[in-house]
Amino acid sequence: MKINRLKVLLAEKEKTNRWLAEELGKSEVTVSRWCSNEVQPSVETLVHIAKLLEIDIKELLNSTI
Repeated sequence: MKINRLKVLLAEKEKTNRWLAEELGKSEVTVSRWCSNEVQPSVETLVHIAKLLEIDIKELLNSTI
């Protein structure tokens, strides 16, 4: 199940996994796993990602309805 929309939003904002990894101090592998929905970032990390991408945190999540 695809929980987050990180891959789509990075593409829309013309940002790379490498850029996000550097901004967050995480490895590119970790960001790649988030983008593929293999694992999910913490809520605190989602808040930081939303700020970096200048979006509402809700945009990072797929609707469950």
